[in-house]
Amino acid sequence: MAVTVETLEKLERRITLLIPANDLNAEIETRLKKLSRTVKADGFRPGKVPMSVVAQRYGYSVQSEVMNDKIGQAFASAANEAQLRVAGVPRVAPKDGAPEGQLAFEATFEVYPEVSLGDLTAVEVERFSSEVTEAAIDRTVDILRKQRRTFAQRPAAEGAAETDRVTIDFEGKIDGETFSGGKAEAFQFIIGEGQMLEQFDKAVRGMKVGDNKTFPLQFPEDYHGKDVAGKEADFLVTMKKIEAQNLPELTEAFIQSLGIADGTVDGLRADVKKNLEREVKFRVLGRNKGAAMDALLKVATLDIPKALVDNELERLVANARDDLKQRGIKDADKAPIPSELFQPQAERRVRLGLVVAELVRANNLQAKPEQLQAHIEEMSQSYEKPADVMRWYLSDRQRMAEVEAVVIENNVTTHVLSLVKVVDKALPFDELMTA
Repeated sequence: MAVTVETLEKLERRITLLIPANDLNAEIETRLKKLSRTVKADGFRPGKVPMSVVAQRYGYSVQSEVMNDKIGQAFASAANEAQLRVAGVPRVAPKDGAPEGQLAFEATFEVYPEVSLGDLTAVEVERFSSEVTEAAIDRTVDILRKQRRTFAQRPAAEGAAETDRVTIDFEGKIDGETFSGGKAEAFQFIIGEGQMLEQFDKAVRGMKVGDNKTFPLQFPEDYHGKDVAGKEADFLVTMKKIEAQNLPELTEAFIQSLGIADGTVDGLRADVKKNLEREVKFRVLGRNKGAAMDALLKVATLDIPKALVDNELERLVANARDDLKQRGIKDADKAPIPSELFQPQAERRVRLGLVVAELVRANNLQAKPEQLQAHIEEMSQSYEKPADVMRWYLSDRQRMAEVEAVVIENNVTTHVLSLVKVVDKALPFDELMTA
């Protein structure tokens, strides 16, 4: 019998499911008999419990289980016969007026939409690029040295200077009252590295061990501490300890300790450049990928299934809750997280997923084995033992699925940029890395 599909609104559909009562009852009886072989009841040997007792104890749960299974089978068969791509889980409710000997149900559900990809040739997209400069290499080498620096106490006669690590006691007051977070003892920071507000940083320069100093400090309007943002505080600082930094020289031994076998400065700079170029490539690709996806959404037209958006909302809320747990937030499981906060993100993700899937299908942009291999090889070069990293990816289906998703996104980006009006834009290295 042909399945009649009723269109309700946009993507919403409804079909009637008919289940023969005899089939239902027969399956219930079969399962109860099977269950009776293992049921234990006081006064009866195992396997000898009367069916009346089994039915009384387990009849309702078995009936519900069989009903759900039969409805699921009937729905799957009907959807397949009608060639429907079902989005989400159907809502099923009993229906009156069933033919004699049958049970009727209405299944209401959504289907996947038709996706119109639109014309990309008229869309203008910025394609970014960036270069690794010698200055960037210099700064990275300095960072490597700072990561391995040591500190030694300054002579008592010398004041605190740039790059010194200082230990201080401080107390800040607003309108004569100490504010939350405004007092500390034996607090350490390094002068000139942005750990403190610039006014505070400048105020301690030149101080010697044992010195006390008072000074006003104006908190910025956009300061992260809302209680003090935009307010002026009076600080009292006592210098407890001053330590000068000692940066390691670029000796052969030091360079070899960084994993550079030949131990030369040229070898170190070449390795730094290679790593920075890899990072630049991934960041540029990320920028260009975002621009390509925005272009796709701009021209594509489709309805999005509410069921898929709801599923995505659940996932985003769950991720947010997991994040709270990882931060050690008490009672994170009970924390109210309004799903409405994620509504725009969920809708965009679902819309983009549907559009990308259609573009991949229509243009054969699936990930090829050699692309997967090349991507894993490239990622593994960022690690000390690339071969181990490659095996780690290749040995797990889930991790390979994640790699496949990235490669497909790269294929989509390349395809989109081949169709749109590209405007090339060079980004300074620093701007790219801080974005």
